[in-house]
Amino acid sequence: MDLDFAGGAPPPDAGYAPAPPRARASQYATAAEALRTVYGYDAFRGDQAAIVNQVIDGGDAIVLMPTGGGKSVTYQVPALVRPGTGLIVSPLIALMHDQVDALRANGVQAAYLNSTQSASERSAVERAYVAGELDLIYVAPERLSSPATRALLQRGSLSVIAIDEAHCVAQWGHDFRPDYLALGDLAEVFPGVPRMALTATATRATHQEITERLSLGDARHFVSSFDRPNIQYRIDAKAEPRRQLVDFIRSQPEGSAGIVYALSRKAVEQTAEALAKQGIDALPYHAGLPAEVRQRNQSRFLREDGVVMVATIAFGMGIDKPDVRFVAHIDLPKSVEGYYQETGRAGRDGEPSVVWMAYGLGDVVQQRRLIDQGDGDRAHKMRQQRHLDAMLALCETVQCRRQNLLGYFGEQSAPCGNCDTCLTPPETWDGLVAAQKLLSTIVRLKRERNQAFGAGHLIDILRGASTDRIRQYRHDELSTYGLGADLSDADWRSVVRQLLARGILVATGEYGTLALGDPAAAVLRGDAPVPLRRDVLGRTGGGSGRAKKASAAADLPDDARELFEELRVWRAGVAREQGVPAYIVFGDATLRALAEHRPSSAAELDGISGIGAKKKDAYGEAVLEVIARG
Repeated sequence: MDLDFAGGAPPPDAGYAPAPPRARASQYATAAEALRTVYGYDAFRGDQAAIVNQVIDGGDAIVLMPTGGGKSVTYQVPALVRPGTGLIVSPLIALMHDQVDALRANGVQAAYLNSTQSASERSAVERAYVAGELDLIYVAPERLSSPATRALLQRGSLSVIAIDEAHCVAQWGHDFRPDYLALGDLAEVFPGVPRMALTATATRATHQEITERLSLGDARHFVSSFDRPNIQYRIDAKAEPRRQLVDFIRSQPEGSAGIVYALSRKAVEQTAEALAKQGIDALPYHAGLPAEVRQRNQSRFLREDGVVMVATIAFGMGIDKPDVRFVAHIDLPKSVEGYYQETGRAGRDGEPSVVWMAYGLGDVVQQRRLIDQGDGDRAHKMRQQRHLDAMLALCETVQCRRQNLLGYFGEQSAPCGNCDTCLTPPETWDGLVAAQKLLSTIVRLKRERNQAFGAGHLIDILRGASTDRIRQYRHDELSTYGLGADLSDADWRSVVRQLLARGILVATGEYGTLALGDPAAAVLRGDAPVPLRRDVLGRTGGGSGRAKKASAAADLPDDARELFEELRVWRAGVAREQGVPAYIVFGDATLRALAEHRPSSAAELDGISGIGAKKKDAYGEAVLEVIARG
């Protein structure tokens, strides 16, 4: 049966009679056959083959694999080889839609059940499942918690259960979803069905929590490297963040798609508007926008080249777009896990990509204040503080950023040569005296006048400024007044930020007034060194001198690059006609291979990675015509 409607199932038919429950027969004798026929790949990558074999043989698996590492293949292939229907638990509707579209483009009978469907559409999917006509069915954890959904699934036959984004089960993680906690009993509800938990983001503690909460004590664990070598990490001191952001985006290859993350809805809308005024095709996305606006903006981002999405972290986890060339943060993420998850949306296709962040003193003060004023008990706030401390350590390191990032996940590595601190090692200076001047000012204000102030006023005192506030409080009479005139305002803000990051200073109260942290006493005595990094302002994240060409074709010969661009134009037209993202037709890597090898017959298409049997039938003739014209 050919499923042919947007939700992944046939339209309702009054004369349709459900078949008796039965398992869908296996379509492929081996995993290699499924991989070659459906996806057009000749071989598995990394641990994929071992994971696939483990599940095909009926074993459970926990899979920790970075974004872009090919997690979806590890559960889709077993679902195609084992008899029955693969159940995929996915937390976001957008991800379901994209993966079902991609599977159907490859000739796989896939469907989803979610709130975007009408009752008749859901009914049609349910009938197809019970009749054994689906290879895979996607549901959200909230829907799987429903007794009605579980009863439906028991009427059919499951081949495998895959729980994607499994880190959402971690109660103290960055993406906790309560309904994930109810998935631990799936082994009892569906005995004998192999289960998988998959994520790209897990510390040792999260890994253990996944194992325990999902009752996967007997599972085999597959932990791949968290390294994404194609991603360049850059973090700059925040000076004029919007100007810096514009410079960064303009430094990227022309036509690049990107995501810009901001902390608040207001910042999202203001940043998108500012970028649009600079001629950048930028769109906002946050939970406060009308659903139709979010859907329209997301659709443009997925289907068009060169669109920049400015968003809160509500956007992205379910976006399966492989050719995002950059991710930028104009506000500090709350944790390293969140930062890794968000930056991981760049370069899923393995092509060179850049992630950039502007980070400043205000970010540190704001995050500390949010923790202090937030809900939760002391233990919860301490966990949040540890998350923030790790994030600040990544921002302030003078060593390789990738080493720091991978070390957070328990992985050792050598300096990468592809981050800002490797490419342009930061200059450090002895900040002991500067720190002592600042700490002494805070001590004197507290002891002599019972006063506390934020960074701006303290810097004015140290620099000997003559402001109404200084005159009002007669702070020009303090012994430290003017002692820091040798440093600029920006330099002092850098000092404050780095002292906050190390806990030498702490921000307190609603207004972020500064006080001494526990390590401050040793600094005041001169017993603790205070090496500080010297900020470099005005640097762009990607190198403004870069050639403006599509990165996937950057190193192709001129004639092959021209053919690549012609294939992109053809692909865009096909995608528009079909109403799907361009990468559903072919990814950039496939177009690159076509441009390099210039196949001239249908037989030669078999050697091109990413062209399976269904896509060869659907697009092969048209592709050969484009190549012949080229």
